[in-house]
Amino acid sequence: MQAKHIVSLLTITLITGGLLLRPGELVSQQPVTVGQPMPDFTLPALQGGDVTLSRLRGNTVLLIFPRGKSGGGWCHVCHYQYAELAEFDQQEGLRANHNVEILFVLPYGRELVREWVDKFPAQLQDIEDWKNPPDQANLDERQKARMETVRQYYPKQFKYTAGNVPVPFPILIDADRAVSERLRLFATNWSGAEAEQNVPTIFVLDGNGIVQFKYHSQNTLDRPGPDYLVRVIEQLVPHD
Repeated sequence: MQAKHIVSLLTITLITGGLLLRPGELVSQQPVTVGQPMPDFTLPALQGGDVTLSRLRGNTVLLIFPRGKSGGGWCHVCHYQYAELAEFDQQEGLRANHNVEILFVLPYGRELVREWVDKFPAQLQDIEDWKNPPDQANLDERQKARMETVRQYYPKQFKYTAGNVPVPFPILIDADRAVSERLRLFATNWSGAEAEQNVPTIFVLDGNGIVQFKYHSQNTLDRPGPDYLVRVIEQLVPHD
């Protein structure tokens, strides 16, 4: 009997990638893959009200889990990603033309999520300062390489001001991390930084709530842009 228990425990450990989970966690914390339905959830939005995923059926859903915290501060890529997508939607009509709902989910309480929004002006200004450091003629090779890398990954300029931050997409508050942990996205050490954060992940759900696309970042700069996501939606999500 004891041998059977050990074998069963070993099997569970191998299946879950070396993580020893309690029996109930096998269902509640399994990551979702392409072709599977996204588990339903209801979360409050920073902008007000609650968002229930299943009530968006009939729409394509772009479900984005930004990193959030990074070390002692906030992830700059996350703010740039939101700003870039907001500009693209305004200019190209992403939501209207493709019947898309866009949701961002952060694994924090309301106070920290509000701080994330309030940090937009400073975060975007940091990026511009990195792209255009003073006295560029006297930069050493390492500093020049960093400048060029930042320019490559952040080609656009966004300038927000305090108290005037556009937030067109619902920013959902996953305060108890029920959604982030269920999808196995929440981590305390990732991409070289210790922080309470999500591994950046993007899901595209069709009108039936089925995952048609999943992008799980390998490092903090590894994020697909709006043009790529539109191509994914056009190619993978059926439309009438």
